[in-house]
Amino acid sequence: MNEQITYQQAMVLVDQAYRFQMRGQLGDAIELYEKSLSIHPTAKAHTFLGWAYSMMKRYDEAIEQCEKAIIVDPDYGNPYNDIGAYLIELGKPNEAMLWLEQAIETTHYETPWFAIFNIGRIHLMRGDYMAALSHFDEALALDPLYQPARTAKASLLSRLC
Repeated sequence: MNEQITYQQAMVLVDQAYRFQMRGQLGDAIELYEKSLSIHPTAKAHTFLGWAYSMMKRYDEAIEQCEKAIIVDPDYGNPYNDIGAYLIELGKPNEAMLWLEQAIETTHYETPWFAIFNIGRIHLMRGDYMAALSHFDEALALDPLYQPARTAKASLLSRLC
């Protein structure tokens, strides 16, 4: 029972940190994610802490947190996708592709269209427009309201016409 209580306390802190992060208060968010991790380490807290670091362009620390998340829960898809996204930002699309493909294969990934969209971004960077368009369409099939895929598809189609 004690572990359940600490888990719940940790998740309350993650939720609070997320709210700070969405308001752009990254320092406060990071502090709460770290406090959550000190109470009960979770893949979600590590991943979201990494995301906060990425918003500060601290990609190496972001990747490190995602790697810790994968150790905690190898079936959680978000950190694989996030590492892929950070590697894209670092100009390492080949490395990114491997992580994104792993994200799609995980059993606990509620937003696979993120990884599919990021694979589309890599194809776009490589000039493979049809593969990019296919991945944007696949992401939109899973979430028709996913704005990054909608925007990327519209931009690509306007360039092709």
